[in-house]
Amino acid sequence: MNSVDFSKKIIVAVDETSMSKISKIIDTTASFIDIYKIGSITFTAYGPDIIKEFTKMGKKVFLDLKFFDIPNTVSKAVKQAVSYGVKMLTLHTLGGYEMLRAAVEANNGEAILLGVTILTSIDQTQLERVGIHTSITDMVGSLASLALSAGVDGLVASGHELEYLRDRVGDKAIIVVPGIRLPGKTSADDQKRIVSPKKAFDAGADYIVIGRPVTESDNPEAVIREIMGTLI
Repeated sequence: MNSVDFSKKIIVAVDETSMSKISKIIDTTASFIDIYKIGSITFTAYGPDIIKEFTKMGKKVFLDLKFFDIPNTVSKAVKQAVSYGVKMLTLHTLGGYEMLRAAVEANNGEAILLGVTILTSIDQTQLERVGIHTSITDMVGSLASLALSAGVDGLVASGHELEYLRDRVGDKAIIVVPGIRLPGKTSADDQKRIVSPKKAFDAGADYIVIGRPVTESDNPEAVIREIMGTLI
């Protein structure tokens, strides 16, 4: 594994509304990290200006807004999002084939489009509470196939389903794995289907997304170094 430049493969999730906290995350991780994920919390607070702040520093932005609406609305949203120069962009696969296809056409190859399957905060019990009675693995597989058939570039999926997905889709899809926690440092939060960085990469992840273990640390740089150390 040590032949891979993991600084290009680790995405730090910035989910803050405080610019001072965002600045601290950037200042303490920028020498290691190339891509930052901006989700709904930070984007709602600062809008497109926050994307410009990252791109001005030469950093790539993974805009994680999980577009999920009628095809026409998603098409227009994707066109607007890619105009900001983002590297990656998420869609929710439950939006269906026509929505996903509209997004692909609107994107026109500008950003890497990623189809979100089942959130890492959802377990089998929660899935059944919304009326889906197939297994999480089977549901992830079905949604992955749907997204790829529509022309989406890749997937966002838990490390728990990663080996299954690689067997199913091979290397033709980029797979991004959230829900990353360091070994022995799992906390009682809303993430349920978690894996370690090494386990994710060993199972075939192209990228991992790590947020709170880094951003809530008093020393984000030390956490990044620790993650790198587990991958050697």
